[in-house]
Amino acid sequence: MTVYFIGAGPGAPDLLTLRGADLLARCTVCLYAGSLVPQEMLDRCPPGATLVDTARMPLADIVEELVRAHRAGLDVARLHSGDISLYSAFTEQARRLDEAGVPYEIVPGVPAFAAAAAALGRELTVPGVGQSLLVTRVSTLSTDMPPGEDLGSLARSGVTLALHLAAHRAQAIADELTPHYGADCPVAVVAFASRPDERLVRCTLADLPRRLADEGITKTAVIFVGKVLAPADFEESYLYSARRLRVPGASH
Repeated sequence: MTVYFIGAGPGAPDLLTLRGADLLARCTVCLYAGSLVPQEMLDRCPPGATLVDTARMPLADIVEELVRAHRAGLDVARLHSGDISLYSAFTEQARRLDEAGVPYEIVPGVPAFAAAAAALGRELTVPGVGQSLLVTRVSTLSTDMPPGEDLGSLARSGVTLALHLAAHRAQAIADELTPHYGADCPVAVVAFASRPDERLVRCTLADLPRRLADEGITKTAVIFVGKVLAPADFEESYLYSARRLRVPGASH
């Protein structure tokens, strides 16, 4: 049978994809992170399904549950918040499933940064202001960043940043980014994007540490840094321009 790694999205139950919802309704075993997946999403599982909260389980125990279900001939839903392609720990689980000969598929979900941008009412690519987005995080006690991926190095281009798992390092973020972006660079923080307790903070890079401390935001947040957050003057895209749409030979 198959293990389905399903991106559960940013938190709102109705942001689960149709494919993910259909698979949840089929799988009689579901592994999920209790602190990140709402009960309403688990209600989509079939009656009598085995639900396993992995929030405090080590990797070996999680994989053992997946392998056991597979050997019993059961399809498994492995729910991860956001999208599987970002910070989901999919790779380490997949490696062990490969070793055990267990097949798996990935079902993409709405990533947290997309939900956060929607909450802000902002496009993250603005013509003439910013056309790139760099998704990254900061070093923590548990996981260091690889050489060359420290925040200071990544910031040298001045590209728009989407920082995950970083709200607890607000002062370090401001210190490392200010030389590259300037103290007055626009910043926006979205905590618990798409959830009932969603919170928004808009400020400058200089004010980021104080504002997050005042709001008590230390986790489950996306921090955006870049001029696209407050574009004062920008070009209109060529895609919808009159110049591109003008009919050849038409009178003026």
